[in-house]
Amino acid sequence: MSNILVNTIKDTGNNTLLSSDGSGSVTLGSGFPDNTPAFQAYLSNTTVDFADGATVKIQFDTEVLDTNSCYDNSTNYRFTPTVAGKYLIYGSVNLANNANGTAVLRQAQLLIYKNGSSNNKSYFSFATNDIQYAQLTISSILDFNGTTDYVELYAYADVTSGTARMFGTSDKRTFFGGFKLIGA
Repeated sequence: MSNILVNTIKDTGNNTLLSSDGSGSVTLGSGFPDNTPAFQAYLSNTTVDFADGATVKIQFDTEVLDTNSCYDNSTNYRFTPTVAGKYLIYGSVNLANNANGTAVLRQAQLLIYKNGSSNNKSYFSFATNDIQYAQLTISSILDFNGTTDYVELYAYADVTSGTARMFGTSDKRTFFGGFKLIGA
């Protein structure tokens, strides 16, 4: 068995394609594509009540990942990628009846808004009025221009009376994320 030992592999233009620090950590050169910008955030351990029939922007306030500082988790709660391309955008929300249990979910929607307009939605309508909780998920591939395009996640609930409730939990069941697709 033979071994080739190198710390750096370069192309004929002397551009670094691959380098190693000698301890197993490998760094790809700048010519390789990657899935960034990328982000994921979740609604912290809290509950948010909102009026029956209201569509509300979800304020995902805790970042898990934000490679290029493109997600705003404190003011606008939106992802504005700085690199043009196609992105996979995804999210999930945990909806429930109100705190005292008098309202029951009839319909629920999770909506992706691009540049302030609904782009895609996940919609559920319940045949009976006995649904206490709903976990909705959504995903979509969207084009971004790398400068001004942004995306947000909204929720809608129709309840029998009173208010609906959105849950943020320590196990991160209400989340929002996205990343740039390679080769798309």
